[in-house]
Amino acid sequence: MDFDVERTGHDYCSVPEASAVDMVLHENEELTREIEDLRKQLDQTKITLRFGLQRFAGSDEDIRFYTRFATYNHLMAFWELIEPAMHRMIRVTNSKVTKEAGNTRALPAIDEFFLFMMHLALGLKQKDLGHRFHVHQATVSRIITTWANFLYFVLGSVCIWMPKERVRAHLPEEFHLFRDTQVILDCTEIRCQTPSSLLLQSEVFSNYKSHCTFKALIGMAPHGAITFVSGLYAGSISDRELFKQSGIINLLTPGMAIMVDKGFLIDSLVPCKIHRPVFLTKEKQMLPHEVTHTQSVARLRVHVERLIRRVKEHKLFDAVIPLSISGSINQLFTVACLLVNYQCGPLVKAWSH
Repeated sequence: MDFDVERTGHDYCSVPEASAVDMVLHENEELTREIEDLRKQLDQTKITLRFGLQRFAGSDEDIRFYTRFATYNHLMAFWELIEPAMHRMIRVTNSKVTKEAGNTRALPAIDEFFLFMMHLALGLKQKDLGHRFHVHQATVSRIITTWANFLYFVLGSVCIWMPKERVRAHLPEEFHLFRDTQVILDCTEIRCQTPSSLLLQSEVFSNYKSHCTFKALIGMAPHGAITFVSGLYAGSISDRELFKQSGIINLLTPGMAIMVDKGFLIDSLVPCKIHRPVFLTKEKQMLPHEVTHTQSVARLRVHVERLIRRVKEHKLFDAVIPLSISGSINQLFTVACLLVNYQCGPLVKAWSH
């Protein structure tokens, strides 16, 4: 049966005009773009709300504050160095150790590293870090211990002691009077909680600091890189005995010289020359050349003190170290020392050339 189109008012066989089709397609494209924009905004909001490294990737100032790395690019360059070794990471879980597995992380690996660096750089408590990263305090503790051990062995496997030829090649002009200097040495101490045992108190009490401390020996090449870090010892140990036990004597040869403070009475222990300030006694006054020598050594030794200050800019060492983390403090301190070679620029700007 035929129907009159004019009578029914609609032609079911007609094709919509091209302009109407284009309008629908245009609206679909706009909706698609809007959905994509909303997804990007949602992803950005998630990043902003989630406390992790990516949240601060655009601010080098924040990266320096939270990690002590100079820039985000510096941090990521370091990450690229250690990431290939992560398959060998041994994780601490519930007071046990297990080899790295696929889905054992509460946080992405990069954020675990960020959490560890915040603990080291800012000295934030585990409970605070747990609230920031939305994980349990026990999980924070395991992450810190895992990364302290991992970085201790990864960075410790890199030989930081330099052959004397390389030291000479990078020798700053300021050392022209001491061109044979291989390393500048100094001791440093970090305060620790007073043990309840009187015997332990006597071992870790430092007369110099009038507090219980751990003590370490740090060596710096003349151009400003850390080239030696000893383990931590009880604060009562003398500089001479710490030098003797640290193992650095085995690295020294007759063609080298070391630069130390006048408190290092180690002449009989080393096979090499020693540059140190001249002792001032009551019986005699310094000769003019002795005054000049002492001033020259003091001007150069100050750089190792500045380097140690960089290590202690990791705020974890500002507070008294609780005995509860004494099992990992050696790893934490060594990692902080070794990280200085990656985090910062040269001690003296002119030495970068």
